[in-house]
Amino acid sequence: MAATTEPVIAGNETTEGDSTTLRKRRGTLLVVDDEDGPRQSLRVIFKDEYNLLMAEDGPTAIELAKNHPIDVAVLDIRMAGMSGIEVLERLKYVNPHIEAIMITAFETTDTIRQALRLRACDYINKPFELATIRAAVGQAMQRRKLESEIHSSAEKVQELLTELQDHKIEEQMAKTRGDIYASIIHDINGPLTVISGFTQVLNQRLNRSSRMELEDLEFIKDRLRIIARQVGNCVEISRRYLGFLRRKSEETQAVNVNQLLKDLEQLIRVHPSLQENEFKIHPFAEDIGVKLNGTDVIQILQNLTVNAFQCAPRSHRVEIGGEVLRAPLDLAAFRDGPQDRLLNVESMNNAPPLAKFWVRDNGPGIPSSVLPKIFQPYFTTKGPREGTGLGLNIVQRLIKEGNGALHVHTIPGEGTTFTIYLPGVGPAK
Repeated sequence: MAATTEPVIAGNETTEGDSTTLRKRRGTLLVVDDEDGPRQSLRVIFKDEYNLLMAEDGPTAIELAKNHPIDVAVLDIRMAGMSGIEVLERLKYVNPHIEAIMITAFETTDTIRQALRLRACDYINKPFELATIRAAVGQAMQRRKLESEIHSSAEKVQELLTELQDHKIEEQMAKTRGDIYASIIHDINGPLTVISGFTQVLNQRLNRSSRMELEDLEFIKDRLRIIARQVGNCVEISRRYLGFLRRKSEETQAVNVNQLLKDLEQLIRVHPSLQENEFKIHPFAEDIGVKLNGTDVIQILQNLTVNAFQCAPRSHRVEIGGEVLRAPLDLAAFRDGPQDRLLNVESMNNAPPLAKFWVRDNGPGIPSSVLPKIFQPYFTTKGPREGTGLGLNIVQRLIKEGNGALHVHTIPGEGTTFTIYLPGVGPAK
């Protein structure tokens, strides 16, 4: 006999005073038995309560489970071909949330044990009583409904948490970008001060002289040349930072690493976390471009530097430097351990040249129990008003977006080095 199925039809429910018909999903019951009599008996019992799917063998039942959202399955244990236990195992593979009720005329301890191992919710002997099977299916449907509601609620909670986390991270990134805007003002303020000062000097010189002498002309020409250079500096600073602050595109321009380090130094020198700490930047011996948004590179290095400043209350040294790698990294040489972690290997573009940046401190180091947690969002060992726990998580995100990798090496009592590897694109112009 061919397997029969009854179409999944939603029950109707209409609210008083409202012409709109609301669709309410009924539970779906799958009956698997190689005998037509029991199948038809269960059809008569449950046809008005649930959407019914009927199968006379295991393969048919499994195919139905792949194509329909089944809530509860009633399975005969002894069937020709695949046994009910085998069918249950396959059904759980298709959908582990299906509730199962086993029916048999030949109960054994072994079959009960197998059914329980596969998380069958009930076990009924043939011939079954009407009240018994109704109660078993009803309870299984309630369990499935409750589990579905819990799962749905958990998904909504997780979505809210993810949204909140993304909002916090974007907020923190916006704050750092605000620091970069402040750096634009800071950098341009220097040339503007020079321009303003020399303009006043020229005005004073011109106002004192009723007649221009050769000496006066040379003086004015010299000052005008200085003013012209400073105006050019303002234009260059504006262009550079505006380029950094543009969002990424497929045609992101290469960013000069040594220029980035100079701009970073301007930010760090006025950062409140610097305090009495010693700070030094070592430029690259040869220049190279990185095809990553300049703001993101600065944000990565700034977050790591501030994190290094804040690793200990006492004054200590923080250094930044880098070099160009002309060969791909030997990733097999990196091993995660109590003092090391390598992140984002799966998304790294390991083709040379690579720009290798490092941020190193001689602070207390990171305990082995803390190291695996430092890139988790909101994780921090600082006080409640001293940090958000997002800085290193942002670093990891930006490096991943840039197809780079990050290596952390720490020695308790000696310090920590964060090494960043980013794809290089040859000398930037």
